Amino acid sequence: MSRPFISLCMIVKNEAERMEACLQSARDVVDEIIVTDTGSTDGTIDICRSMGCSVDSYEWDDSFANARNAGIARATGEWILWLDADEELDTDESGQLHEFVMAIHADTAALKVLNEMDGFVYSCPQIRLFRNDIGYQFVRDIHERLQPPAGKQDTPEAPLLPVTVHHHGYAEKVVEEKEKSKRNIRLLEREKAQAEYDPWCDYHLASEYSRLQQWERAFELINLAVTGFLEQGKLPPALVYKLKYDTLIRHGSLKGIWPGIDKVLQLYPDYVDLYFYKALYLLDQGLLLEAYYEFEKCTRMGDNSWKYVTLRGVGSNYALYYMSICLEKMGRPVEAQATLEAAGIRRSLSDQVLTTQA
Repeated sequence: MSRPFISLCMIVKNEAERMEACLQSARDVVDEIIVTDTGSTDGTIDICRSMGCSVDSYEWDDSFANARNAGIARATGEWILWLDADEELDTDESGQLHEFVMAIHADTAALKVLNEMDGFVYSCPQIRLFRNDIGYQFVRDIHERLQPPAGKQDTPEAPLLPVTVHHHGYAEKVVEEKEKSKRNIRLLEREKAQAEYDPWCDYHLASEYSRLQQWERAFELINLAVTGFLEQGKLPPALVYKLKYDTLIRHGSLKGIWPGIDKVLQLYPDYVDLYFYKALYLLDQGLLLEAYYEFEKCTRMGDNSWKYVTLRGVGSNYALYYMSICLEKMGRPVEAQATLEAAGIRRSLSDQVLTTQA
């Protein structure tokens, strides 16, 4: 019997409402499904077994990394794909997953992840596939990440495959149902107290406090993260700066964006979200023509980059909407109306755009 090519590995708990949709999206493109259940009481296990999954119970120890590693230890495929129960593969794109993976010369591959959050959609590339049996493991109890085996030589950069993962887990209702922020903060605070300092810990804490609308605490933590990266001789990732400026905007502190954002744009000149934030600042300051040109620049950059975490629309409809606002304020109503019609969105989205979350 030939060895499975792709093993899907998942960790789950009480996901009966979402489990079937997730498995249906993946079952025809993977060769085995390994489910690690951490204490379901709602029928999740029965659904998994009815759909041909291999299910194993795992005593939850407050570590997502440990649970994931328990699952991949049982996988027999040449490659491992990991998903969560609140995610689905885009079935229009995933049919050729085997062929895409067979062409890979690296040890890992990224997929296109679309995160739905409070009415917005964020896009980002994320490593979701890796070769089995060469020592890859997950690390960190919360916001776990994949770590290569010790001493492994550099391999080609992970390719981005043309397959999309739709993630629904941070819709506002789900966050409230599972009290994810409360859980995440507890695990992150424990990690920060016990482990060698990692600036990513402060970043993730800032993200949780931002989600809870505790803006001052979020801003304090994101600044600690920036300082932490710099003190370690590392360039703060673009995502860290995105959260910093997003927090300022949501707090109503647009003036705090300037002048630092121009320096950050020198570091990340191809990050459309940063230009959008700069344009919002210029608009807030009444610099209408300057703001218009920055929003126009966003439309030229577009929404199709998968290099960073990006709010879908800042390179298209949202930017066009604000261009129409600039035109209207400049006394050009006909052009403003034409731009608004091109955007195809309602004026009421203005407040929503100004309260986005990274």
